[in-house]
Parts: sequence; structure tokens; C-alpha cells
Amino acid sequence: MNPKVKGIIAILISAIGFSFMSVFFRLAGDLPVFQKSLARNLVAMFIPLFFIYKYHQPMFGRLSSQPLLITRSTLGLIGVLLNIYAIDHMVLSDADSLMKLNPFWTILLSIVFLHEKVRKYQITAMIIAILGMLLIVKPEFSSSMIPSLAGLFSGIFAASAYTCVRALSTREAPYTIVFYFSLFSVIVLIPFTAYTYEPMSQMQILYLLGVGLAAAVGQIGVTLAYSFAAAKDISIFTYASIIFTAILGFILFGESPDFYATLGYVVIIGASYYMFEKARRDAKIIKK
Repeated sequence: MNPKVKGIIAILISAIGFSFMSVFFRLAGDLPVFQKSLARNLVAMFIPLFFIYKYHQPMFGRLSSQPLLITRSTLGLIGVLLNIYAIDHMVLSDADSLMKLNPFWTILLSIVFLHEKVRKYQITAMIIAILGMLLIVKPEFSSSMIPSLAGLFSGIFAASAYTCVRALSTREAPYTIVFYFSLFSVIVLIPFTAYTYEPMSQMQILYLLGVGLAAAVGQIGVTLAYSFAAAKDISIFTYASIIFTAILGFILFGESPDFYATLGYVVIIGASYYMFEKARRDAKIIKK
């Protein structure tokens, strides 16, 4: 099978995994976000640990990398907590689409903190994506905005974490960064979970186990996808999760995004496709 086709299949499996993660979070019911996040990270932590042992990679990274590893883990954890809150209080596909804005925020943060050069088409795509976000959020000054803001900031914090990962990528192995984040999250979340803990039924425990397994499928899928093919060729397919999540939300919860939200999905995916195509064409020109 063509490596690019393998990469597309892997990234679609990853998108399905992350969509089911959102579904299992919702099915777990009205549990504290700390409890849900702890379950996610505790189960998912063992996946990178397996690869660390398999490839003989360091578990905790270099001493000089600790400040950046801690910063990345803190920002990532805040992003996860906000995302869980948004999932619990929004239409699932709305929450997912706001999270999918993180590549655009990453561009902005990379300019500010990593001093990377940005192309005009990236700025254009970012502005279009923000317009799509406004169609989903539909800003108004009321308490109903809180879940939307949580979803929006979950993407911003995720982008901040990815910016740290970009800075760490030349120093630390990928599985070290992922394991460090999961372990850090578990340690930080234990006291908060103990304080806010609510008893769970057997079904809730199974759903939270499903969260961790679905997250692991998502992480493994992404890792395999980018080992088969370059990001410039397959990254656009991560946005399939918006479609998968919308379908699952409709089937399981009877959710239907309104007209403006649906238009927002189209605008965000369109902006992503525009940026994807421009990057691919630039890469072809450079090769020539």
C-alpha cells in the first residue's frame, strides 16, 4: 500500500478515536472535569511508556529541558480541562471545531515566541478561520458564552502547548514529551480529584476507560500517520473528526448544529484546506 494512503488511513482512525473520546466524556455524565481528565491521562500514559521502553528513550528528558517540559505540560493540561468543560456543555461538533482552531493559534504564537516567519496565505487563512469561529460562538454578553469561551481557550492553550513542543522537538524524543505530559497531569490532578471526587457507577468507570483507550487510539494514529507520510500531505484529514463528531452527536444525543455553526465548520475546514494546498505547492516549488 502507498505510504501516503497508509498515512491517510491512520489519521482518519486517529480522528475517529478522538471523536469517540469526546462521546465517552459526554456519556460519563456530570463528573468533575478533574476526575475525567485524570482517567484520560492515567490510561493513555501507558502508551508512550511502552514505546519509551521499546526504543530505549529517556522517560523524563534532560535537566535543561525541565522548565519547557513543565510549561508545555501545564498549558496542555489547562487546554484539556477546558476542552472537557466545553464537551460537557456544548454541541459536541461545536466543541471539536473550536479545538481544531489550534493550528491557526500555533502560527500566531510561533511568530511571537519562536520568531518564525509567516507567509501571507497563513495570515489570510487565520483571519478566515477566526470568522468561522465567530459563526460557531456567536458572541453575546451572557453566561451562555462560558462554554464557547472554554472551547475557544482550549484551542489557544493547546496551541501554546504545541508551540512548546516545537521548541522541544530538537532536544527531546516525541514519546518522552507525551509521557512527561501524561505523568505530570496525573500527579497534578490527584489532589484536585480527591477533593472534588464523586462516586461512579460501573458504567461511568467503563466510559472513562473508553476515554483513555480512545485517546490512546487517537495518539497512536497520529504518530503512525506522520511516520508514513509528511504532514503537508495528510494533516488536512485531521478535520474529519468534526464530521465524525457531528454524526456521533446526532445519533447518540440528537444534537444538530444550527445553520451558522455548520457554516462555521465549512469556513474553518475551507481555511485549513486553503493553507494545506498552499503549503503543499510551496513544498513542490522548493523541490524543483
